[in-house]
Amino acid sequence: MRLDILKQYQAQTKCLVALDSIIFGFDGEELKLLLVKRGIEDEHHTWSLMGGWVQPDESLEGASTRILFELTNLTDIYLEQLHTFGSPQRDPVERTVSVAYFALINVEDYDHKLSKNFEAQWFPIQELPKLLFDHGEMVEMAIQHLRYKASQHPIGFELLPEKFTIPQLQKLYEAIFGTELDKRNFSRKLLSTNLLVKLDEKQKGFSKKGAFFYKIDEEKYKKQFNTFLNFLPGSAS
Repeated sequence: MRLDILKQYQAQTKCLVALDSIIFGFDGEELKLLLVKRGIEDEHHTWSLMGGWVQPDESLEGASTRILFELTNLTDIYLEQLHTFGSPQRDPVERTVSVAYFALINVEDYDHKLSKNFEAQWFPIQELPKLLFDHGEMVEMAIQHLRYKASQHPIGFELLPEKFTIPQLQKLYEAIFGTELDKRNFSRKLLSTNLLVKLDEKQKGFSKKGAFFYKIDEEKYKKQFNTFLNFLPGSAS
């Protein structure tokens, strides 16, 4: 490298790069957010998103996967880059740019794996505590993005267990959008995507007839994941 170019690089102010993970979970009833307790400056009881620093030898994707595993013991889950937050005043301690990711998990499948070392706790998205720095802005953007994606793509299935009923799926989408959906129209629209495989097994104990379980057709799901399916026409966003 030419010496003058090297000097230009060395003269620049160094800036920290952080990653913050917005982890959504569904417990069968509510859409929730996973937070950790942070003691920073005078705010000893402030809650924070899962986060950490990008190391010199890491890609953003590699760092996001590592940080998520270190804080939660979770692997192989849906993780998508959301936005970069770079306001000079966002972190009062040090000039820091944060790259936000959002993750989707089923609480029942993963809750036993969550690390207890960081006081991780699930909060309903309608009852969030005070959040650190600009994390509230990150969460609001993630919710809006989740709603958009869920209305157009089958992303909501990432929040469900391996087998589920149509009523369970409807409850999930009602939790995401914060609204009630027409049962008949929702069922018809879901089945028309041809992404569901009906099982012979029924869910017991919730009605006399019981509801049939379904699972995802994995091959079709992968092929159509980025296809615009108009999944929930007319839903809020």
